[in-house]
Amino acid sequence: MTLTSIAHLSVNERPRERLQRLGTDALSNRELLAIILRNGTQKFPVLELANQILTHFSGSLNQLAAADPKELQKIPGIGIAKSMELHAAFALASRMTQEQANRRTKANSPDAVAEYIREKVRFAQQEEFHVITLNARHEIIRSEKITQGLIDRSLVHAREVFRTAIRENSMSIIIAHNHPSGNPLPSNADILITEQLFYAGKIIDIQLLDHLIIGEQSHEFPKGFYSFKEHHIRPFTQKNDIPQKTKKTK
Repeated sequence: MTLTSIAHLSVNERPRERLQRLGTDALSNRELLAIILRNGTQKFPVLELANQILTHFSGSLNQLAAADPKELQKIPGIGIAKSMELHAAFALASRMTQEQANRRTKANSPDAVAEYIREKVRFAQQEEFHVITLNARHEIIRSEKITQGLIDRSLVHAREVFRTAIRENSMSIIIAHNHPSGNPLPSNADILITEQLFYAGKIIDIQLLDHLIIGEQSHEFPKGFYSFKEHHIRPFTQKNDIPQKTKKTK
């Protein structure tokens, strides 16, 4: 069924006018999208175009927010300009959420850090490796994505991780990445990367406090994440000194 063009609606029923009179809570997702899109095409009125977008993503704003411009351009009536406008709008919303989180997040527990970083990787379809820099009061300064894709030592370089910390004048960091499979249990590669970064940090006097792996809640992992420090996984054991080479006995 073709939806009515805005031009054929009474002034009081048009999305912008309704927004002005009643506020955002009174508008549907379709109407809010129509305001962002501003206009439709010769074939699709803007309200119909907004409806097509929602239908494409099964009505899920989370899926829409996670879509890249190329995915958006698969929708009839959405070209490069409109796909970029939508992508930018959701990126600003995500940054606002992170800005608010930064103001109140103190990295005094793995739970607090997991809640902070989960927003960063919520829509990630691949593994993403992030470094979180902390100030002297263990408050989060910022986080930065270092790499994306299958995480291994060839992609995660100490120089990239600690460059961010040095630039922010940070005395400590926490690293985190996601497992799209949902299972946050660390792999052998995860453990090796953590050890490498832990001892590299000791050399330049920037402490690695923890490594979090974000997954999904399950019976085994009710919190939906894995903390190396909480589980006392190496190198977060009682003895964390840089390993010394043992002398060979003659």
